[in-house]
Amino acid sequence: MRALGIDLGSKRIGIAISDRSGIIASPLRVLARSGSPRRDHAAIAALAVEEEVELLVVGLPLNMNGTLGPAAQAALREADALATVVAVPVVTFDERRTTVTADRALIEGGISARGRRALVDKVAAAVMLQHWLDSRAAQAR
Repeated sequence: MRALGIDLGSKRIGIAISDRSGIIASPLRVLARSGSPRRDHAAIAALAVEEEVELLVVGLPLNMNGTLGPAAQAALREADALATVVAVPVVTFDERRTTVTADRALIEGGISARGRRALVDKVAAAVMLQHWLDSRAAQAR
């Protein structure tokens, strides 16, 4: 199953994609927020068609204790809105600490602070999507 991972931010949307076998997630791109959620969702829908994905996995920024805070509630609302414009199912998945993990990996890779800002959102989306893929594989065993 090919999936698109979505890391919703206030300024940027990180996008990752899985391989066709649904085993490995890779960073794909960063979409700058346009100021219009409708335009942003249309861009994601077009990307889903272009990449022939079967599912969208939207990151859910839960509080560290697992509860839904304002950011998670906003992500749920946006995932629901996105589901009305894409032709594939939309699910949410815990994205706690994915940006921290992505940033650390980029630092270890020697990427400058400026370079990290350009990459961290799509790398965080890939981290989240990889966790989702791994949890799905573990459930199948």
